[in-house]
Amino acid sequence: MLLASLSLFRQPVNFVAAKWQTLIRVAGDPYRPELHYMRGPGPKWRAKYHASRLNRSL
Repeated sequence: MLLASLSLFRQPVNFVAAKWQTLIRVAGDPYRPELHYMRGPGPKWRAKYHASRLNRSL
């Protein structure tokens, strides 16, 4: 009787523990991809295409 009640208690506790561990792992992940994406053209691109745009306007 006691073993059956412990078994019924263990299943939801394991489920909650697994979800909690997943939440902690995801929330504690320091990788933030938005910090690594290019935010626009760099100085080499500007130097190359700014010169061609100046020539076109003449």
